[in-house]
Amino acid sequence: MVAIFDDKDKSAKLSLRQTEILTKLQKIVADIASDRGESESVPTFHPEYGRFMLESTPGSPYTGEIRDLLSVESNMRYRRHLARKYLKSNEVPFTMTSFPRMGVPGVFTEPYYDPVDAVSSHSLFLPEEITNPHARFPSVTLYLVTSPRLNLSPLVGPSLPTLDEDGAQSCLQITFQACNITEARRLYDALIPIAPLMRQPLKENRFRIPKSRYASVSLYISEYWMNQPAYNDIEAPHDPAIYERLRKHGVDELLSRHIAHLFIRDPLVIFSESIDQDDTISNDHFENIQSTNWQTLRFKPPPANSSIGWRVEFRPMEVQMTDFENAVFSVFVVLLSRAILHFNLNLYIPISKVDANMARAQKRDAVHSQKFYFRKDVFPPGPSQPSSIASSCPSTPVSEHGGPILLNGVNGKEKKLRNCYPLPPKPDDASPSGAVDDEYEEMTLQEIMNGKGSAFPGLLNLVYAYLETLDMDEESAREIEAYLDLIRRRTNGSLRTAASWIRNFVRSHPAYKFDSVVSQEINYDLMVAVDEMCVSLHMRWMSDH
Repeated sequence: MVAIFDDKDKSAKLSLRQTEILTKLQKIVADIASDRGESESVPTFHPEYGRFMLESTPGSPYTGEIRDLLSVESNMRYRRHLARKYLKSNEVPFTMTSFPRMGVPGVFTEPYYDPVDAVSSHSLFLPEEITNPHARFPSVTLYLVTSPRLNLSPLVGPSLPTLDEDGAQSCLQITFQACNITEARRLYDALIPIAPLMRQPLKENRFRIPKSRYASVSLYISEYWMNQPAYNDIEAPHDPAIYERLRKHGVDELLSRHIAHLFIRDPLVIFSESIDQDDTISNDHFENIQSTNWQTLRFKPPPANSSIGWRVEFRPMEVQMTDFENAVFSVFVVLLSRAILHFNLNLYIPISKVDANMARAQKRDAVHSQKFYFRKDVFPPGPSQPSSIASSCPSTPVSEHGGPILLNGVNGKEKKLRNCYPLPPKPDDASPSGAVDDEYEEMTLQEIMNGKGSAFPGLLNLVYAYLETLDMDEESAREIEAYLDLIRRRTNGSLRTAASWIRNFVRSHPAYKFDSVVSQEINYDLMVAVDEMCVSLHMRWMSDH
């Protein structure tokens, strides 16, 4: 988000100059690419739902090289630097989930607009002009508000989030390129139980839909033997006609059900010029449904006639205030995904328990106050279980097949993060031998991260075990250790979460009256403090690099 400061009045407002800012940034980015003679390393900036938002992505996908993994933070810093360089002198880019004074009575945007004219959202609190003017965004908002099947009302109190506020929040997303469709489905399933820990034309009444478009996913989709039917234990209605059509054309039962489940939703926006298309050369009809299901993960088929492969988008994470923190969570999820595939881990729990975890994760101070359902034994049966991981002290690098990694015929370590992990065959003793309810238990987040008992080593120790299989120099190892240390400290409570830090700042501010009101003065001081923290960390990073 971009905020604009008035130091004289001690106010911070949302700057609604997205179109002007993006026009300038896109030209600057094009000039940089032209000067360099290439565009792959130049970041890109895109419009988003809110007119105060800037979405930014790397210019090209990261590779499996260790140096690429460690360039995530510098790339984020570079994108923030570029954005800030071409803003007004009193404008500042922030990476925050939401603006504290969003929707309050009075002036909280620059320029000011009256919410009385909010024709698409019918909002009592947010003006029409806060939304990106592209037809897609107000059309989506108007449909969600006016559809008789959704029973959504904008007439809610100011202490509750309005429908259009939900679209005006920010998050951190990661997209994984998989080796093939099989690995993509395996990775999609493996990240479903992780999502809560890292924390969103039909005929009338044709389907009763238990979840919103913003919730956790409803189905596991991998055909690997670890995925038992009992794990898909919640109601997930699907379109029978689409399901049968997919099955008739050779798509397996699980993937057919997943896609048919997506297609119980309405297409929120249809442009007349895009109705008649050749589906052999365009994915637009599919993406019109797929891209308006904003759930915790997204299974992404390759675009038509493209070299891009099967991808998995991990979507539940709250954006952090600093580039360092955003890099930490990005790198941690990448390393965890590699550990899951490398050691062939089994993280399956029933979807109903994933949903329960999502509900718990949204409670105040959930990191320390809640317990979450998690699998007790994550290793597959048989000799593939590396005993060294259970003790968190691996001695020999272990491959996804359970044996040592061989380089040139001798034990060695891999130079880069691998992208292809052939699945081992089903062990002879892999058949379920007990009740699914016995496979998981409630754990604190500290137990999930650091381990519980002798059987479950914890996600952090699994990542450390995976790092032992990589050939890294000491400097790279120190940088990754700094990232993992933040995860450890957030988990054990020695370092506050962003939400706790903001809440403590507001509650300790001299002007706070303990009435749940974030005044203009408090908001200004908070935004100044966040900016000072980001600038200070950046200066320290620059001196170290």
